[in-house]
Amino acid sequence: MKNYYYLIILLFFGCAKKEISRQDILSSEKISGLSFSSSERDSLLPNVIQRIKQYNALREIELQNDTPFPLLYDPLPVGLKLPRGRDQFKFNDIKTSLPEDIEACAFMTIPQLAHLIRTRQVTSEDLTRMYIERLKRYENELQCVVTITEELAIKQAKKADIEIGRGRYKGLLHGIPWGAKDLLSVPGYKTTWGATPFKDQIIKNKATVVKKLEDAGAVLVAKLTLGALAWGDVWFGGKTKNPWNTQQGSSGSSAGPGSATSAGLIGFSIGSETWGSIVSPATRNGVTGLRPSFGTVSRSGAMALSWSMDKLGPMTRSVEGAAIIFETIRGTDNLDRTVRDVPFIYPSKRGLKNLRIGYVESAFTDSSVSKNDKASLDILKSMGLNLIPIELPEFPTQALSFVLQAEAAAAFDELTRSNNDDQLVRQGKNAWPNVFREARFIPAVEYINANRARTLLNKKMSELMERIDVYIIPSFYGDNLLRTNLTGHPCVVVPNGFNDKGSPTSISFVGGLYSDGNTLAIAKVYQEATKWHKQYPPKFKRVK
Repeated sequence: MKNYYYLIILLFFGCAKKEISRQDILSSEKISGLSFSSSERDSLLPNVIQRIKQYNALREIELQNDTPFPLLYDPLPVGLKLPRGRDQFKFNDIKTSLPEDIEACAFMTIPQLAHLIRTRQVTSEDLTRMYIERLKRYENELQCVVTITEELAIKQAKKADIEIGRGRYKGLLHGIPWGAKDLLSVPGYKTTWGATPFKDQIIKNKATVVKKLEDAGAVLVAKLTLGALAWGDVWFGGKTKNPWNTQQGSSGSSAGPGSATSAGLIGFSIGSETWGSIVSPATRNGVTGLRPSFGTVSRSGAMALSWSMDKLGPMTRSVEGAAIIFETIRGTDNLDRTVRDVPFIYPSKRGLKNLRIGYVESAFTDSSVSKNDKASLDILKSMGLNLIPIELPEFPTQALSFVLQAEAAAAFDELTRSNNDDQLVRQGKNAWPNVFREARFIPAVEYINANRARTLLNKKMSELMERIDVYIIPSFYGDNLLRTNLTGHPCVVVPNGFNDKGSPTSISFVGGLYSDGNTLAIAKVYQEATKWHKQYPPKFKRVK
């Protein structure tokens, strides 16, 4: 295994076409943190030359982004069993009247829109045309749209109206317009991944999430922007803007879903998260986001960035809406082998009282934590819930962060080797092209050991979750965001006020693995007690 350290360096610099010497091996030892003897270097040299031939042969095999990674990540610690039982998911009908101007529906929640459609106060086609008109009106200002799928949307909306008119109502998403982060493939439309090298790419396969929403009768109105290759808010067409402050980016990488949902350009959206890509734009844009448990929602048809960390989830105007979408998109599809079928158990009002809610005590006593976060905890305390002070188990989480870089570099290996990464808008030290190059210096041994260490982190978090069901924490406190993305725990992020510059802030609720229902339920209780989610960016509240 020692010679692998050296191969990483050789492959990065293209030394396969040059004569390799003992001096090359000596130089590589400094990066690998090892020291070989002269005789060891002599022994290594012919093996290294032979290994490079193997790598060159491997590169003749065409590996597409959707070629699966067969070593499947399992976040469950040994001995921890999957939840069992029947689904328990019931929501009350929210009675709503149709406003005089249909554009006043733009900021309604999913339950409100569902009531209007089910009771036939409004047609899906009328709602769809209203949202498409708003997308066209604001797309240049917000730069949140890659493609408006108008032809498909009108066709789906008309179909929904016919089905509903004939009494074939499919459920709460039937006829509701939505937008997809443009890493989800939709046949007949470009799937650009936000990146110049792929801006004309059309993928024939339909993403599972898109298919499940289509089967539920939802209407796709737009492919929405993402930071190039799922990082940040800069894409090949510009920088996606925050509707609360259009001089500011919308954060990323689910930049378009966050911006469009916030500005009332769609009924809801689907984003993705690997390390903060739902939590961060949900915070910046003042919307609700759900990052589901790893392995509950299929990623088939979605751009792969990190096979062991990628997750797809909804971005909405309410927690209840996020729960409705999760119920629709979750479950196996026989394509993404990481997905498990687990019951969606959403507790009743009586069951809520039995949930144990942790709060990270050091976070809420830290002087750097905002008054909004502290107020969020005070609100929960005032509701008579079972609150328990906790601390996150100590672990050098940051030391595992390169797992993402290694997998991302493998996913876009050809982009680096072809130098097409030069076409990405963002360059520099803290951008994908350099990160992909840097990942060539990550030895396979260290990547494997980082994942072995990850199992220890999973065990520590599992032991913590034996004491509680959900915990509340400031959204960006400490290593929590990286930690829970590595371990696969679900997170619901909701607005909790505004900072002194008038920008939205958020608070996060983290639950046990595959206990997304508990996490959503506690977040919903908090949200209904605060009403922050009912405030919308004034500039985009236009009603004719």
